[in-house]
Amino acid sequence: MKKILIIDDDLDMCKLLSHYLQRKGFETDIAHTGSKGLAKVKDGAFDMILCDFRLGDMNGKEVLQEIKKINSAIIVIIITGYSDVKMAVEIIRHGGFDYITKPLIPEEVMNVIHRAFEELDEIKELKQDFTNNTKAKSKESISKDQFLVGTSPRTVELYKQVDLVAPTDYSVIIYGESGTGKEVIAKTIHQKSNRNKNPFLPVDCGTLSRELAASELFGHVKGSFTGAFADKEGYFEAANGGTLFLDEIANLPIDVQTTLLRVIQERKFKRVGSNKDIIADVRIIVASNENLREACQKGKFREDLYHRFNEFSISIPPLRERKDDIKLFADFFLKKYRKS
Repeated sequence: MKKILIIDDDLDMCKLLSHYLQRKGFETDIAHTGSKGLAKVKDGAFDMILCDFRLGDMNGKEVLQEIKKINSAIIVIIITGYSDVKMAVEIIRHGGFDYITKPLIPEEVMNVIHRAFEELDEIKELKQDFTNNTKAKSKESISKDQFLVGTSPRTVELYKQVDLVAPTDYSVIIYGESGTGKEVIAKTIHQKSNRNKNPFLPVDCGTLSRELAASELFGHVKGSFTGAFADKEGYFEAANGGTLFLDEIANLPIDVQTTLLRVIQERKFKRVGSNKDIIADVRIIVASNENLREACQKGKFREDLYHRFNEFSISIPPLRERKDDIKLFADFFLKKYRKS
């Protein structure tokens, strides 16, 4: 029997929700403060936590973060009367499965709970498939580009964020150490978006020289500078309708950052040497292994440009922080290279 802890300072809500879940076949426990809830998590084994966002001593995000420190595998669903996208982003970014808005609708509560347990069962089954090396049941998730998605809690949380932001047109900052797969995540966001039939263009800003960066991004017309022997289409123009991935964005020269800010604000640009405006229908995803907020404080990055990009941010954990994925990756690449 699945065991669910309800953390809410509304005593009547706790009783009603507890009785409802018990009738549905769950074992329940109740805590009326965040601190008491955390104490119960430390002492008992729970499969799921339903936690109100506004508690007397803590808020739901703080409780969520502490729960994940105790046991990252526990499913946490936040109950809130304040329904907005930013709340959902923060909850999922910090490891929550989902959120439910008040007033609670029993069917909605059960749908979210069942969906959470179904996803957990699928993850367990996937791990077991790889452990038993049974190809028939294997549900390994590989994209068109043949990359493998892990099954550790940190990886599952990462892809929840991807699923959350992909259908929007938000600009995204992806943080991660070299080799963690920032471009893979950017391309996955593109593939899951409504722009997926249009181009995805990756640009390594670290390789763009100060002299040619504007030309590479926005294009140029013949004769606009020495060596411009013909008209050239830039990345923004080539990515029209699709996604432009600017890797190592912190390396972009300040003067080009200024031009880029203007393009994002006005949604149009000019080729170098031209007076003709071109519409910029491009979603921008940027990546950095350097904290852009700190880069702003050091004067290396424009703060207004940072805020334009920072509509949503994703941090990719290194493999050493998701060790459950190591065997899965090792098995995958061993099989792959045995065939080659």
